[in-house]
Amino acid sequence: MAELHQYRTHTCGELRKENVGEFVRLSGWINNRRDHGGVLFIDLRDHYGLTQVVIYPDRAFQKAVAHLTKETVIKFDGILANRADDNINPKLPTGEVELIAESYDVLSVAEQVPMPVFPEDPSPEELRLKYRFIDLRRSKIHANIVLRSKVIAYIRQKMTEMGFNEYQTPILTSSSPEGARDFLVPSRLHPGKFYALPQAPQQFKQLLMMAGFDRYFQIAPCFRDEDARADRSPGEFYQLDMEMSFVTQDDVFAVVENLLDGLFSEFSDWDCDKAPFKRIPFKETMLKYGTDKPDLRIPVEIQDVSQIFVGSGFKVFADAVAGGGVVRAVPARNVAGKPRAFYDKMVEFAQSIGSQGLAYLVWNEDNIKGPIAKFLDADSMTKLTEAIGAKVGDAAFFVCNDEAKASKIAGEIRVKLGNDLGIVEQNAFRFCWITDFPMFEYNEELKKIDFSHNPFSMPQGGMKALENQDPLTINAYQYDIVCNGIELSSGAIRNHCPNTMYKAFEIAGYGKDEVDAEFGAMIKALSYGAPPHGGIAPGVDRIVMLLANEPNIREVIAFPMNQMAQDLMMKAPAEVTEKQLRELHIRVVDVHQNQSQNQSQNL
Repeated sequence: MAELHQYRTHTCGELRKENVGEFVRLSGWINNRRDHGGVLFIDLRDHYGLTQVVIYPDRAFQKAVAHLTKETVIKFDGILANRADDNINPKLPTGEVELIAESYDVLSVAEQVPMPVFPEDPSPEELRLKYRFIDLRRSKIHANIVLRSKVIAYIRQKMTEMGFNEYQTPILTSSSPEGARDFLVPSRLHPGKFYALPQAPQQFKQLLMMAGFDRYFQIAPCFRDEDARADRSPGEFYQLDMEMSFVTQDDVFAVVENLLDGLFSEFSDWDCDKAPFKRIPFKETMLKYGTDKPDLRIPVEIQDVSQIFVGSGFKVFADAVAGGGVVRAVPARNVAGKPRAFYDKMVEFAQSIGSQGLAYLVWNEDNIKGPIAKFLDADSMTKLTEAIGAKVGDAAFFVCNDEAKASKIAGEIRVKLGNDLGIVEQNAFRFCWITDFPMFEYNEELKKIDFSHNPFSMPQGGMKALENQDPLTINAYQYDIVCNGIELSSGAIRNHCPNTMYKAFEIAGYGKDEVDAEFGAMIKALSYGAPPHGGIAPGVDRIVMLLANEPNIREVIAFPMNQMAQDLMMKAPAEVTEKQLRELHIRVVDVHQNQSQNQSQNL
């Protein structure tokens, strides 16, 4: 007979009825214990699941085990038996069997834990992050991290099947203007100089294409000194970074759709859009949804009704439109019978997000009512009804502002209506591509034309468009993939022609010398023969967050930082020793103390 393993013959999620009668050794954590009429029941937990262990009164060690704290690590030997019919737990894979304990061994005694593992009662996030190693024992978050691992494994397999090879790019690199703050790393060997952690492997993956590798991917760590949001972790995140040579925008879409279609079908039973995903040009999404991250589960589309108010009796809107403003209508279907408080709360919400007010109309059986109804004649009412597609029982809210603000406010009202009216489609993943982003925008603060997004994107129309078109009318081969109102990634077909790139930067106010200084390696590589190429980088954290149906991204990251970019468990960031600072040629200056001294001197 083979010698028994020191700690276990099976895992706590493995045993079934066919194992009944076998000698079994299990090791795990005490998840829970119950005393029923002198019989002690222990729920023993490990990574794989739970098994019920039974200790009868005739076992001399019963009392000793009964006094052990939860989360103590323990080993049991015994014989597997069927549970009594009235003791079967259909919710557990091991729910038909139990281990009749014959002996035990305490492997590690647990102190009283600072928060419960079972039951999984809510605990303050600060406590959860400080004791994350305990928090990760809870079944829900434990399952999230396992899901994340399986998702990444699936991605790697699928990308390899589609002809991609995984390559690693540097973590220590140079600072580059990617749009967010860099994390800087001081150099010991080069005093006064700094490395930067990569915000994304953007330049490196393009350089790999120029080196002839054709199809690259990487589960890439990225570092950005940004504030936290529900769907963004401060500090670091992971993305599926990919790049392809000799491709068009459609080729990139096909790869991503193939991946996401399979991924979401594999790891969720929700209804999921099948490829090809809906494509929405940027101008259209800003008009219909008020955002470039539309949640298509909400069956509401914003309407432009600006022209109906031109010369109308509602002078506030008429004057605004005459001055270049717009009026957006947000329909609310089947709201008949809603009290006045419903409309008052919508007005309050609009004011809280920057609107001066919020006009509305309600279509009743025999009339149309609302604060602005008395200012509109029958013809205007008819045109509004037709434009909005309003029927009896419907309402519409009207936002009047400049185009950018009106879009933003109307978009947020659309989402609020979706949630408040309970019309957001449940248990569904709705994907779309946002395409045709503008290449340039006017920077009001600097009073100059600037890049809208990625400066390395290929302008639609190439050099000819840059030379002959109004820059603000040029679109780029840039695209976003969005799911349920969450942007999973931005991507682009890259500008692979040096002269076209110089021209694009020139329009944005950058001279050739500046481009050479900032992007020397990229420009040099382009000048030695570069293939047309493009790529994208879907966020792994956000994909898992969607699949796990979690509202906060920290629930799918094993060791996240808090909203202040602090690791409460490892106490980072932290001060370092004077010796370390000297080696790095750095001196820490107390800014507040210097300010106080300067103020004193000025007095």
